[in-house]
Amino acid sequence: MQVLIISPTQGGIGGIAQHVQGLSEFLKKNGHKVDILSSENTFTIPLKGLKNPSFMLSALLKTKFKKGNDIVHAHNLPSALPMKNASGKKILTLHGIYSEQIDALHGKATGKLSSSYEKDALTWADVITVISKEAHDYYTKLGFKVSLVPNAIDLSSLPKQKEKLYEKQVIYVGRLSKEKGILDLLEMSKKLPDDTHLLILGSGPEEEKVKEVAKSHPNIHFMGYQPRERTISLIRGSDLLIQPSIVEGISSTLLEAMACKIPIIATNVGGNKEILEHGKTGILVELYSPTRILEETLDLLSNREKSTSLIQEAFNQVQKYDWSHVGNLYLNIYEYLLK
Repeated sequence: MQVLIISPTQGGIGGIAQHVQGLSEFLKKNGHKVDILSSENTFTIPLKGLKNPSFMLSALLKTKFKKGNDIVHAHNLPSALPMKNASGKKILTLHGIYSEQIDALHGKATGKLSSSYEKDALTWADVITVISKEAHDYYTKLGFKVSLVPNAIDLSSLPKQKEKLYEKQVIYVGRLSKEKGILDLLEMSKKLPDDTHLLILGSGPEEEKVKEVAKSHPNIHFMGYQPRERTISLIRGSDLLIQPSIVEGISSTLLEAMACKIPIIATNVGGNKEILEHGKTGILVELYSPTRILEETLDLLSNREKSTSLIQEAFNQVQKYDWSHVGNLYLNIYEYLLK
């Protein structure tokens, strides 16, 4: 089977990039041919508000030269237009509720425009899949037939190294942007005890604010973008991971933390509340509650018995998100389309 994957990104620690990497590796291991069209091999304008539109147009042109595809698998709405132009059966995977993500990033006016494009783009696919129950319910109510295929990670490929830089080490991994809750994380971090160190990994539009806080607080460490191998080793070496997202799908970072056996504090939104059960596999807090995040952080750092219980239950839960299971769900859809 020849599969063309179209995605705004295929590299880095972001959720879509990791999903594309995992899917590609799974397909190749099972004897299929994979070609990826992304911003990494397509011309884009690396400016806020221009990167996705420029990728859409550039990828649209490049699909004219991508012939012989059995399946064209597009990820998120920026990939929908080039998907429409490509030859082959078409599947569109949505990594969240796209118009809400745009609304959080660029404001309500842009979000309204993206909602109109979204409704058109969904009609171009032969099959639509989503990675969370929240997105499934949202798009079903709009009248679309969608299939739920969760995000996944390759449990066997996770690096085993553990890098512990500080006795009390808390970590955040993700895009440094408002919709990921980075501003709440920074507000919380200013009140951490001096002996509790917060590692912030990632890049994004709020990077300068992160650097400013790190300069004035010796226990806040901005580490920028890190290769996946080191990111996983730092997660393994941490005492807990915080994910304060405002909007979120099924987060690869959460799945990795569960597999690395460290406790998690996350906001009670989107895919977070599908992956985690409060008090059993993680701690869920309400949106915009930096004080609550701080309280739960200090509690978990001091309560080893509670942390151990959360870790074991989360590790058991994450097994169903392995690519060995999720990859076959996609293969079933591909085979259905080809029949």
